[in-house]
Amino acid sequence: MGTADVEAVWRIESARIVAALTRFTGDFGLAEDAAQEAVAEALVSWPLASPANPAGWLMATARRRAIDAIRRRTTLQDRYALLAADLAADSAVDEEIDPDKIDDDVLALMFISCHPVLSPEARVALTLRVVGGLSSEEIARAFLVPVPTVQARITRGKKTIAAAGVPFELPPAAERRERLGGVLSVLYVIFTEGSTATSGDRLMRPEVAYEAIRLARTLAALQPDEPEVHGLLALCELTAARFPARTGPDGSPVLLDEQDRRRWDLSAIRRGLAALAKASTRGLGPYGLQAAIAATHASAPSVEATDWDRIVVLYEALGRVAPSPVVELNRAVAVAMASGPAQALAIVDELIASDRLPGSHLVPTVRGELLARLGRRPEARAELELAARLCANQRERSVLLRKAATLS
Repeated sequence: MGTADVEAVWRIESARIVAALTRFTGDFGLAEDAAQEAVAEALVSWPLASPANPAGWLMATARRRAIDAIRRRTTLQDRYALLAADLAADSAVDEEIDPDKIDDDVLALMFISCHPVLSPEARVALTLRVVGGLSSEEIARAFLVPVPTVQARITRGKKTIAAAGVPFELPPAAERRERLGGVLSVLYVIFTEGSTATSGDRLMRPEVAYEAIRLARTLAALQPDEPEVHGLLALCELTAARFPARTGPDGSPVLLDEQDRRRWDLSAIRRGLAALAKASTRGLGPYGLQAAIAATHASAPSVEATDWDRIVVLYEALGRVAPSPVVELNRAVAVAMASGPAQALAIVDELIASDRLPGSHLVPTVRGELLARLGRRPEARAELELAARLCANQRERSVLLRKAATLS
């Protein structure tokens, strides 16, 4: 077995391993460190002798590393003795894994990684590291930050959790429901960065988006009675269904009205619609409403045939339950398609007057498009050139400059 095999096993099993170790040791940071040491050992030993049970091998090795670490902590001799009695026999590793506890362990791990005591950046880094199994290098590439920055976020996150005395346990049902929004927001941030990168020379980072989908599927399986979990999963699936048509062969962006809808992923659309049906059981929340908008796009044969009136209504509902300037801006785009650019321009100008999205390239992008449709070409060009200056994604910037050039 080579490096790719080790990485594949780790990606699948990492959450279960770290979660089980955290439950046994009571130390989140120790569990994650021990698991990483086991992976490092696997990279050396597996090419020489492949284990019959790779996941069991990783679990047993990580437990030994955890016990070694605890043994070195003289103040934890009592805990070491307890663990040693429970975990000494490597041959019994399969029996020591309680299948009834695995789901709760992984769910608890997700809630700890997204704990409110952590900064948003630390929540994202920890979730991708300990639940997703990504390396610091992979996380750094995904978010275009230096590797030491990611490592520092992870280290600070683990220390913060330890200092706050966060127990490794599922929060009570009521508290879990309160904190679920935080977990969903972390997965949404990860997916959004993969769907449209905030900076860099690639429009999308599909591998990051698909990791968010994998985590959302895991959460949906663990929390099947939470509609908004299914709403987020539906939104991710339906949005990702358009990925194959969003870029050309050279990686350049393909706008919605130019996309070959035959390239949209029909399997992802079906999965998304199924998840949306589950989200609709008790009324749609913010993620469910966004998924319903994505479903309206997914079911339309063209931009012209899209039910823009329905999308406007859905954005109005989203603005009531989760008001934000981005929702208003998206509503303006839908209004422009449903009722014309003049009404939409009034919405955008109100956003500018209230300075609710300062420094964002999105506002001048939309305003430029609306002005162009109204025939106000010099103003439209100025807005699109401003948007290009503000946009950090090189692919998006090139599209904006190209549009501006056509208005000269």
